[in-house]
Amino acid sequence: MEKRLEAIFKGHVQGVGFRFTVQSLAGKFDIKGFVENLGDGNVQIVAEGEEQELSAFLLAVRNSNLKNYIRDFEVSWPAPTGEFTEFFVRSGG
Repeated sequence: MEKRLEAIFKGHVQGVGFRFTVQSLAGKFDIKGFVENLGDGNVQIVAEGEEQELSAFLLAVRNSNLKNYIRDFEVSWPAPTGEFTEFFVRSGG
């Protein structure tokens, strides 16, 4: 069953290659969506796929070399929209 993951990562997460590392990690999972910088200094990930894939992806991000930059994160699971065809870096912030 398709799910949607929306996560906000807080800390020193901009200017450290966060978005491109997340995009690279996403390529290892069967997910679609985007990662973007937010104007408040945080980074947002929006992804859709099977719950197991999304959970494994989230864990991979949290346990990656980015973990030292992450102070906190918030996760929500709204209804999927099916709007994505790939995982990409979206310009923002």
